[in-house]
Order: sequence, then structure tokens, then C-alpha cells
Amino acid sequence: MQRYSLNSAGREIIDTHQKALDVNLDPRRYGTFAEIGAGQEVVRWFFRVGGGAGTIAKSISAYDMKVSDAIYGRASRYVCRERLQAMLDYEHKLNLDRLRDVRGDTTAFFAFADTVSARNFQGTNECHGWMGIKFQAYPRDEDSQIIIHVRMLDVEAALQQEALGIVGVNLVHGAIALNHEPEQLVDSLLDGLSTSRIEIDMIEFSGIAFRQVDNRLMSLKLVELGLSGAAMFAANGEVLQPSEFIYRKPILVERGSFRPVCKVNIDMLTTAQEKFSQLPNVQGKEIVQLMEITMRNLKAGGEIDLRDFLARADVMAACGMPVLISDYFEYYRLAAYLSRYTKESIAITMGAASLQDLFDEKYYTGLEGGVLESFGRLFKNELKIYCYPLMDQATGELMTCDNLKISPELTKLYGYLRDRGCINDLDNYDPACLKVFSRDVLKKIKNGDEAWEKMVPFAVAEIIKNKSYFGYQPV
Repeated sequence: MQRYSLNSAGREIIDTHQKALDVNLDPRRYGTFAEIGAGQEVVRWFFRVGGGAGTIAKSISAYDMKVSDAIYGRASRYVCRERLQAMLDYEHKLNLDRLRDVRGDTTAFFAFADTVSARNFQGTNECHGWMGIKFQAYPRDEDSQIIIHVRMLDVEAALQQEALGIVGVNLVHGAIALNHEPEQLVDSLLDGLSTSRIEIDMIEFSGIAFRQVDNRLMSLKLVELGLSGAAMFAANGEVLQPSEFIYRKPILVERGSFRPVCKVNIDMLTTAQEKFSQLPNVQGKEIVQLMEITMRNLKAGGEIDLRDFLARADVMAACGMPVLISDYFEYYRLAAYLSRYTKESIAITMGAASLQDLFDEKYYTGLEGGVLESFGRLFKNELKIYCYPLMDQATGELMTCDNLKISPELTKLYGYLRDRGCINDLDNYDPACLKVFSRDVLKKIKNGDEAWEKMVPFAVAEIIKNKSYFGYQPV
């Protein structure tokens, strides 16, 4: 039977059966499978293909919560990263303690774990799970680890379990066979599946085998490959899982190119935050601020420039901002994505020119309901837009919500949304920021005009100079 094929990029795809068999036939690999929540779907593959006695030290399913707590310690939630990490640490340490002295010179130990919430009988739960593998790349090697978060999109529990088994085998095989090529490892995670069945919205590499890996680039890879519609990471570069980071919190998003982050970008968030936090259903709550970059923006010049991406990520980090990379060019798709993870209010801050573009019907030709369907989706959960004024550099005139140029057939719709409080002016802006445009800052950096330093936050200027970003050349 043919076990190999090529994908569109020419990478060899090995089917699930062969991947499990390759792991079983590798005499160095020996470890534990610990699975909670959807049966033992991953280890079943390694039993089924044969040769499992040489690979599987133990298979365990601590399905009962009290049993799970007794083994791994108590956790705030059972399907969470905290529980997964406890499982990986416990099972891997147990293997090393029991077997390292006996066979450590010839064996690379591993522990695979998952904790999953597959579709319940009523079909009312969120179907997602955490998966990970802690392993030695070579005998006596220091530990390495990969953690992923998956969303199961099949509507039947049996299909979800099948998909989980496949992605789990892909993860184990990838950790063993592709740990030296992390981008190919990411690409291999959905071999034998499709994005209509499984979405991987978070991945984190750590440990000795991945000491050169930048997890921000791996987050970007998830979205670029279509494994997820979006990915997030914190200012310190730590990857974030949306359902845990923004869970039940109000969200304020600013979309931009951030080449680089300028004072006007910060003022847009500050002023919008002031207005947003005054809403009765937001007052006193912790608001999550996000800077969002779309894949369309990153690919504006063709292929993604990884150094340019890291430059943008670093200047956003200098401002202490978490970053959202998304493939949701349409704002209503971005709003739908965020609404998955919070029932609290969502706000988007944008410049007047972007708001004007929002009412351009050419962007909605792909929707049967056109612009009306788009706005129906965008504002259905009381989403708020906060509009930052735009100054005409030649005349000094301000474009605001009051004088926005909207096509005549949409002026009544625009007026209705204004009256409903869906679209709001930001009148609390810093006038000095109105003269700051990122394209001018970028030009001044490349031309060696030191005036750019006063147009960006101090921390941003320092990192641009220290790392020679955006064409900066030290004098």
C-alpha cells in the first residue's frame, strides 16, 4: 500500500499509519501516552500498526476528575494548558526516574499528553483541546517540548476523535522526525486532515532542540499555512491562546501596518480606551488591548519579509502590546473571531479614512447581502467603532465622523449607525499626533532625518536604532 505522497509545495506527506509505524520501529523511542477527554485516540494508532511494545511504556486515561487530580494535582480547569503541562511534566519525569539508569544510554524518552473536550451528548460544549509532547531528541539529551491548541470542527464526536488521533500522531512523528525543521513540522500537523476538520490556533516550541526557534514566527506560520485564521503572542514573545487570554474580557483592537508604531497609534488606543471604558457594561472591567496585523498587509509586497515582520513585532512589544495576526481582512470576520472567546463588549478603533473605506461597497461583492449583510454581522453584538480624525496636511482640515464622504445611497445607513452609537467620534485626541503619519516616519528613518525620533514612542526609537530596523543607518 502506498504510504507517501507529495503536497503542493513538494513536501513528502506520510500517511498516519506509516508515521505511527516509523515511530514504533525506531528503537530509540520509548514513552508514555496520557489522554483525557476523548478516549485514547492517539495511542490507539501506535497499538494498531504493530511494534508498539518497543515504543509504549504506558498508556493512561485518567478520565475521572478525582483520579486526574490525584495523579496530576488540582487545576482550575481540566481542558487547559495548566493541566496539560502538569501531565507532561509528571509522566516524563516518571519515565526518567524509573528507566534512565537502566536504558538511558540508548533510549530517547518522551511523554505525549492531551486533555480534550470533544462534542458532548447534547452538543452544547466548546470542542477544543490541548496537546503536547515532552521529549529527548537524543538519548541523555536535555528536554524539548511542543504544545498546541486545537479546535475540532467536525459535528460528530466520532469524527472529532478520529481527527484528534491523526493530529496527535502527526505531532509525535513531527517531534521525532522533524524537530530540526520546525517550519516543516508545523506544515505536517494537518497531514491526512483539512482545515474544515481541525484548526490549530496556538503552537509553542521550547527546550534544547528549539533554542533557535522564534515562536512569533511559528505563530505567523500557522496563519500563513491556513492552519488557523489568527494567532496571538504577548509583548514578551510568549504565544497566547485566545480563549484563555481574552476569555470573558472586553476587547479593544487597533488594526494597522505598524511600520513602525507611531505616537498616533498609541493615541488612537488611549483615546478609544477612555471612551470605551465609560460604557456602563465595560466600566470597572479589565480591557484587553490588541494591535492587529492582517496577512494581506504582511503580504502587500508579495512574499512575507520575516525580518520586517519581526521588526514590527519588536516595536509593538516595546509598547507593551500583545499582537494579533489574522487572515480576517473584513472587519465583520474579525468581529466574529473575537466573539468566539468573549461575550463582553468589543470595540475597534480606526482612522477616518479607514472608516470611509468601510462603506465602500466594492469590498462586499462576495456577500449575497452585500454591505448590509456585512454591517449586520459586524454590529450584531453591539460592537463599537471609535473613529480617530484625519488631518489634511495641505489644508489643515479635519475629516471626522461629521463630514465623512459616504455614497448617497448609504448615508441613511451611516446615520442610523451613528444614532445607535455604533460609530463614535474620538474628540479627546492629542492635536500634536494628527501630524504624524507612519509613511512619513518610515521615509525619515531611511533618509537619516532624525526628526522621526520625536514621532514615535521613546522605547520604539531605541529598538529601531539598536537593531537597525526599517532601513535605519547609524550616523
